[in-house]
This record gives sequence, C-alpha cells and structure tokens, in this order.
Amino acid sequence: MKERPDLALIAKHVAPGARVLDVGCGDGALMAALRDSAGADVRGLELDPANVAACVARGLPVVQGDADTDLGYYPDASFHYAILSQTLQTTRRPDHVVEELLRIGRQAFVSFPNFAHWRGRLSLLFGGRMPVTRLLPERWYDTPNIHHVTIDDFRAMVHDRGWTIDGQWFLNGGRETGSTNANLFAEHAVFLLRG
Repeated sequence: MKERPDLALIAKHVAPGARVLDVGCGDGALMAALRDSAGADVRGLELDPANVAACVARGLPVVQGDADTDLGYYPDASFHYAILSQTLQTTRRPDHVVEELLRIGRQAFVSFPNFAHWRGRLSLLFGGRMPVTRLLPERWYDTPNIHHVTIDDFRAMVHDRGWTIDGQWFLNGGRETGSTNANLFAEHAVFLLRG
C-alpha cells in the first residue's frame, strides 16, 4: 500500500478477511487496500461529501455521517476492527468516540498526530506561536484540529478508562521509530486498543 504511513501500518496489522469499519475514512484509500489485499469486508463512515463520493466511485460501501453523533447506530461487536485514523483530534469528545469504537469493534485502531513532537515544542518556545508544519499545515484558526493530543495524553486516557493497549507504533518522517521518548520524537502514533 503506497499511502500514508499510518494507514500502511494499520493495513499491515489487520487480519485477512476481517470485518472493518473505517470511521473518518477520507477518500477510502485504507478501505480499498484492505479490501483488495486482505480480503476484508470493509465499511466506511465519512463526514465530507466529496470524500463520500470518492469512496463510492471506488466501489466502497460508505455512508455520510459524523463520528461524534452517528456511531450509536452501529450494533455492539459488529466488526473485528473499528479504525479512526487522523480523526481523533477533530472530534468533540474523543473519549466518547473511542468508547464507541470499542463497543462496535472487538479492537480499535486509533492514529493521531503527536502535538508534543519536538518541532512543535520549539515553535512555541522560540516563536511563541502554534506550529505550522508539513504534517500540520493549517494555522491555529483554520485547522480542523480542536484537541491537541499528545502520546502521553492518549496513554493517560486509555489508562483512566481501563482500556488495554494491544499494540502501539510510532512514526517519524514516515518511518517507524522506537517507543523510547515517543512523546518527544514521534510525529504520529498508532494504537491498537481493546475494551
């Protein structure tokens, strides 16, 4: 899969033939890869009408909906995996959204940009302004990101909620990096959770 590194990493860890719900599926790149390479039974939920149209054009089953309000329509344990990639930070209540993912799926993949990465910290320290980077190209006032989550913040939420981390991977420059000081050195995080 020649896509975003976090999507490639998720695709690598989805079991063949699994039932998958991709929440915030974008243009369907991950769904198409899982369908075509892993024989997965994929479904998508996407807010943006243009992305919904792109998915439909690829022959992917997707509905237009909002992760904050529409996950309640899905039955318990109806998927092997529920996936939320690069969407957590745009939701109103990330904790409730992850809770719903874990209700709907036996496991949930959650990936997000790490707002504690050293480049962002330096931008704040020396420039005094919210960072604008290759991976976070919007300015603070026009970004869809409403929660600036860090790896340590996410781990604390998982611990507080009593969820289990079955896997965690960290990316820097599009490549996997170690977990040592991931909160400082990883640009993105991918977690595999179980309720």
